[in-house]
Amino acid sequence: MTTADDLIARVRAYNPRTDAALIERAFAYGARMHEGQTRRSGEPYFTHPAEVASLLTEQRLDDATIVTALLHDVIEDTRASFFELERLFGREVAELVDGVTKLTKIQLASSETKQAENFRKLFMAMSKDLRVILVKLTDRLHNMRTIRHMTPDKQIQKSRETMDIYAPLAGRMGMQWMREELEDLSFAVLNPEARNSILKRYAVLRRESGDVIERITADIEAELARVGLDAAVFGRAKRPFSIWRKMEEKKVGFSRLSDIYGFRILTDTEGDCYAALGAVHQRWRLVPGRFKDYVSQPKSNGYRSIHTTVSGRDGKRVEVQIRTREMHEVAEGGVAAHWSYRDGVRSGNRFAVDPAEWLRQMTERFEEASDHAEFLEAVKLEMYSDQVFCFTPKGDVVKLPKGATPIDFAYAIHTRLGHRTVAAKVDGMRVPLWTRLKNGQSVEVVTAEAQTPQATWIDIATTGRAKSAIRRAMKAERRTGHVRLGRELARTAFTHLGKRATDKALTTAARMMGYDDGDDLLAAIGASEVTARSVTQILWPELVRDRPVADVDPAAAIVGLDPRARYDRAPCCQPVPGERIVGITHAGHGVSVHAIDCPRMVEFEDQPSRWVDLQWSPGRHAAASAVTVEMTISNDAGVLGRICTLIGEQNANISDLRFVDRKPDFFRLLMDIEVRDREHLRAVLIAVETDSDVAEVERHRVAATPVPVPA
Repeated sequence: MTTADDLIARVRAYNPRTDAALIERAFAYGARMHEGQTRRSGEPYFTHPAEVASLLTEQRLDDATIVTALLHDVIEDTRASFFELERLFGREVAELVDGVTKLTKIQLASSETKQAENFRKLFMAMSKDLRVILVKLTDRLHNMRTIRHMTPDKQIQKSRETMDIYAPLAGRMGMQWMREELEDLSFAVLNPEARNSILKRYAVLRRESGDVIERITADIEAELARVGLDAAVFGRAKRPFSIWRKMEEKKVGFSRLSDIYGFRILTDTEGDCYAALGAVHQRWRLVPGRFKDYVSQPKSNGYRSIHTTVSGRDGKRVEVQIRTREMHEVAEGGVAAHWSYRDGVRSGNRFAVDPAEWLRQMTERFEEASDHAEFLEAVKLEMYSDQVFCFTPKGDVVKLPKGATPIDFAYAIHTRLGHRTVAAKVDGMRVPLWTRLKNGQSVEVVTAEAQTPQATWIDIATTGRAKSAIRRAMKAERRTGHVRLGRELARTAFTHLGKRATDKALTTAARMMGYDDGDDLLAAIGASEVTARSVTQILWPELVRDRPVADVDPAAAIVGLDPRARYDRAPCCQPVPGERIVGITHAGHGVSVHAIDCPRMVEFEDQPSRWVDLQWSPGRHAAASAVTVEMTISNDAGVLGRICTLIGEQNANISDLRFVDRKPDFFRLLMDIEVRDREHLRAVLIAVETDSDVAEVERHRVAATPVPVPA
């Protein structure tokens, strides 16, 4: 077990000015508080906090963080309190220990809704002081190193949680060494057979090829010496989980993997980095598409390095990372490098990222998320992302995750710019908004004042920030429309009883029905969550009960119409059972039934007296409803026949088909399909969309036959 003297000696090695008395007092206090407690291994419990503190000295962290590690479990597991820690060790330490305690109570491996809620708590706790998560990550690392003493079920739970959350978080913070070790420790629990097979392959490879790492290291050193560069070279075999992930991604066996060795060159200056790169490329052939320059375009967590893969000795591919020693300190410590000490003072590494700025970037896009699921999606997108670097027309750099589109680019600059995007130019050429951006491209966003976010953008966007902003804008727009529609439906229902839909009446009904205010109630009416009639029934039950209401004929498909009324499905939107619908009255022509999102509804906004609140009668739908679908398919033999078969397999009938555009490489066509309801239509569209020869499929909603409007 690490002793107090051992720990103080390790801290003194990088911080001669350490407060040894503070660390000694914290060590003694922690040992006393945990006295009598044991770990599952049978060791005294305090061996764990002592080892966590020892691990943190490897990152050369400040006294407050080391003391926090020693005390990180005392509030949760002993009689110690926040106020006692504040009195004995100061407010800074007390708040850090309290932060770690709160993180420990967050159960991240749970249902998705709960996980999202707790993930939000984790990020909010991190935002107060990043050292809290540094202690928590190191705590998890030591627990994973000693996980064999836990029960099998607990091992699997902790390993999944580590693989899904803590390892990616360590990587996002720039602590790649910790990410790799956490992943590999989890891999050993979750898939021990696969890990052991890779270790056996390594052993066979060493027997057959000898010490390849030593030979390639010597080759690189000789090449650098030839050009007069003073640099250190290190080599290693990649961890089993890293190899396994490559095998899974590339769908190849171990024998077909080439870059299973990694080498690192450490130089004194940035100029030497590029000189070393030149020497490596001059001696060995570059593998196309495997070069990244994070020196000129660093990652947001401060990481800087040049990555290249070359065909080395005996044709073996090797990955080479080239960086300065200062860059290496940040690459090893990530965001933690901000607190690193050397000779008693902060190291002052010019590449270290300000934790406050890093946290601001990480949290600003999450804190406005309107629901937990959206927050979870945004966090995971950010944590698992690699990066590309694009330029604005003025030459400013915009960092984006791999696979980002011009939509993401626009929202990364400003939310307002994203909302108004209508087109984009990449390197001066007009491109579709779904184009995947590449490193070094120049992107120009074309905007229009009247533009608003489109529903399809959610599928186009890849960043959490863009998706959240689009959803918020669309939700606000939908709510405005629902409130407007709900007000008209409520007015009509109130008028039928001789009442007025005043703000007071709506507020009273909202309170009685559990809504915050009248607008929330109107939005619910407009969204078909409640009916306007149910509101009048709450306010004046005797009037609604005594007023004769026409019963719906059991055979009728729609509720809300007089049984004698004539109605038809509007051809402009072709509503189907399961969709929110509304009726528009036409003198002498009955009622036309529209989907609530029908583009033609705007024509009747100034004629609220013609609106009728309708809904589909459960279980009384017509046998089939025709819906027109527009699709673009490859112009290849057998494609159309296969699409028709897919639709038939979904028990849907094709009643008509017409081509609207024929090109050498594709067809665009309209197809009338008979479906039972909205879910049936959705199943048909999904089945068609999954075919690789279908470029696009969507519902066709352009009026072919005008809806009759009285003179």
